[in-house]
Amino acid sequence: MRADIVPGATFPDYEFSDHTAKRRKLSDLQAHDPMVLVLSGGSLCPKDRRQNEGLLQLHREMEVGYCRLVTISTDNISQTNEFRAGVGAHWPFLSDEARKVQKDLEIAEYTDPDHNPMIPHTIVLEPGLVIYKIYMGYWFFGRPAVEELRQDLRAVTRKCRPDWDITTLELKTAWQEGRKEPFYFYGKTYAQTISEQAYRSWQTADGLMNLKL
Repeated sequence: MRADIVPGATFPDYEFSDHTAKRRKLSDLQAHDPMVLVLSGGSLCPKDRRQNEGLLQLHREMEVGYCRLVTISTDNISQTNEFRAGVGAHWPFLSDEARKVQKDLEIAEYTDPDHNPMIPHTIVLEPGLVIYKIYMGYWFFGRPAVEELRQDLRAVTRKCRPDWDITTLELKTAWQEGRKEPFYFYGKTYAQTISEQAYRSWQTADGLMNLKL
């Protein structure tokens, strides 16, 4: 991994086509939420398929916990769509067939020159694409267990949500005085927040429908 990609640094805001062929930037996919980014060797690797299958249950928790999950692989768009469908995932899969991430982050898996994948990594990101933790997964058990990611997301959420502990006198007073900015949805209305979330979901679903058509 490139020397400057360390906890506390800002991860590059890559832009790739997703499984529906729609261009997506990591910052747009993250919005203002914690995010787990999976850098995958692709659908040919059984370890990568198993890792993404293992994230299915966690993703359901992440949705209600207002966190994001994204997978980037070196598959082409067709393979990326089949990879996502094959594991039963409902989060965005991005296609980096040109291996931009692999080259930029210096993570080519040189032991497999025939397929030329990238060394798998799982990266936990705070809002703003700030790196919280990096797991290197050349060996399967170098990748984080679901419980490790759950603990990471707890730590990041505690750090970035000002209303993590609503039992404090400060927050109680703010609420009683009608100051809602420190509370989720942080100055937005419920309707605005749900509308934004629905729009992002619609973009993915609509793109997939167009791909099938």
